[in-house]
Amino acid sequence: MQVLVIQHVNLEGPGLLTPVLEKAGWRLDVRQMDKPGVRLPEDLDLYKALVILGGPMNVYEEEKYPYLSRLDSFIKQAITVQKPVLGICLGGQLIAKALGARVRKNSVKEIGWYPVRLTSMGRQDAIFKGLPPEFTVFQWHEDTFELPANVTLLAQGDTCLNQAFVYGKNAYGFQFHLEVTFQMISAWSEAYADDLMEFGGKKAVRHLLTESLSHQTKLSETGTKFLTNWVSLAELAAGR
Repeated sequence: MQVLVIQHVNLEGPGLLTPVLEKAGWRLDVRQMDKPGVRLPEDLDLYKALVILGGPMNVYEEEKYPYLSRLDSFIKQAITVQKPVLGICLGGQLIAKALGARVRKNSVKEIGWYPVRLTSMGRQDAIFKGLPPEFTVFQWHEDTFELPANVTLLAQGDTCLNQAFVYGKNAYGFQFHLEVTFQMISAWSEAYADDLMEFGGKKAVRHLLTESLSHQTKLSETGTKFLTNWVSLAELAAGR
């Protein structure tokens, strides 16, 4: 089975999702949208699932990034025909927007490691099977999504309330990153160093890398378990 992965920029790839999908026998068609000549496919018929990754742009920057308008249509189409859809950070915001919700600036930026808590419905959802009711996740965002109508809130945070939701049985939106590796965080810290230092001061880069290194093993375990759960749900929905 084949999954379409929308990668907005070079730095923000599928991370842990790649080995999890490949182990399950899925083929990844990764469309890196900042690479010259790369376009979205003509339609979604060839794909059993859709994954939208994170990126530094805003969901409403369609004039600057014209493909976002077509991607909005793709998300709506996938949800309508009940294809499994997974949105991470910007991807989660794009799903919320496609479902009619507002995406806006959060009261504060979140960069680094933050606790999230599963709601009562989140504790019952199979995507979090094997995970504790509260765990630490990696964040890098300044926007947040409001909740679309008819979604179920799955996880909440302290400084950004809405952290995860599901629409129907197959469309999941997440604000946090469970796909990242330490290598990805290190690359982001270098590429986005100015933003990071504006957020946390001159020592912010070193502090984030030190903290991330201490979370590395747990990060890999939690992310792999979570993504494995999603792949199992996607296979079930795809009739595999």
